[in-house]
Amino acid sequence: MPLSSLRVLDLSRLLPGPYCSLILADFGAEVIRVEPPGGGDWTRYVPPLAPDGQSVLFHAVNRGKKSLTLNLKAEEGRAVFLRLVGTADVLLESFRPGVMERLGLGYDRLAQENPRLVYCALSGYGPEGPYRERAGHDLNYIGLAGLLDLTGPFGGPPVVPGAPVADLAGALWAAVGILLALLDRERTGRGGRVDASLLGGALSLLPIAVSHLQGGSPMARGASTLTGGVVCYNVYPTADGSYMTLSALEPEFWAAFCRAVGREDWLDQQFAPAVPGSSVWEEMCALFHTRTRAEWAEALAGVDACCEPVYSLAEALDSPPVRALGMLPPVGGAGLLPPLAFSDVPAPALSPAPAPGEHTAAILAELGYDPDTVARWQSAGVI
Repeated sequence: MPLSSLRVLDLSRLLPGPYCSLILADFGAEVIRVEPPGGGDWTRYVPPLAPDGQSVLFHAVNRGKKSLTLNLKAEEGRAVFLRLVGTADVLLESFRPGVMERLGLGYDRLAQENPRLVYCALSGYGPEGPYRERAGHDLNYIGLAGLLDLTGPFGGPPVVPGAPVADLAGALWAAVGILLALLDRERTGRGGRVDASLLGGALSLLPIAVSHLQGGSPMARGASTLTGGVVCYNVYPTADGSYMTLSALEPEFWAAFCRAVGREDWLDQQFAPAVPGSSVWEEMCALFHTRTRAEWAEALAGVDACCEPVYSLAEALDSPPVRALGMLPPVGGAGLLPPLAFSDVPAPALSPAPAPGEHTAAILAELGYDPDTVARWQSAGVI
């Protein structure tokens, strides 16, 4: 595996950090989750639960990792952690800025212990600015980034997306940053600090909207070409209460659609407004309402018009195009496999997520601690 020589210490919680370290684990990195004693990351217990009592979501984003429980507020716990840092290539944390420094475990201190360490801090709002110490969740980040304001129908309220896009985009950028820092380490022999943020992740998804704004033509919720404001790029209800997507932005796709439905009189109406009262919009809504989703899918199956059904998640996972990606785990597996395929890299090993502290004894033994010391620390709440 490409990352099989790397050891990653993951102090993060919830979704963004573990999703970032999952990317590394799936491609061979040894990821050690460092969790507080007494239960670890509370995401382990978020329903629905797997047969082992841990969250299905936790299994999905923490497969293939190890777990070490360690109290970083205890002096002995910090000493163990510093020794562990000396063996690591990457450290990932998702605390608010300043927390690691207050523990005496900030980047400068850890770099003294291991100059080759790549330290990645994934926070909500980044290490600087007035919001650096604020709590936040995905909806806050996409709201502040302007993404939420572009999502929803014209004249209606913003609509909550079906996925935590800022969390996942921030996690992806953190993974990119880690890999870039590791590549730079090959050149310089030194590690470094990488800062990624969930607000930045949300903003990174808006190159089109930002370009429109900078060009003097700002996009509007439900009223611009890519936000549902035109007939050629929209979602249409069908006779059975389902929906079809039409994304015929190029003239050839729009022409193919118009010919397929027998409405060549619409050829010059590709970008007609999708608003109540617009004749083309009203006629297209009426047209799509004459057939069920399945009937439309069958009728347009051989037409290169960028018109496809809206699936439920269960339907999507069972559909031929999704199954062809090879992202579904074997029966009983949780989550999804990476959306990448390599010519000579094997598929990720799907070992289950670890129990809290499952690998504590083995990791401490590797670091040179004897069983009596480990037992004493366990009794004292250090591990």
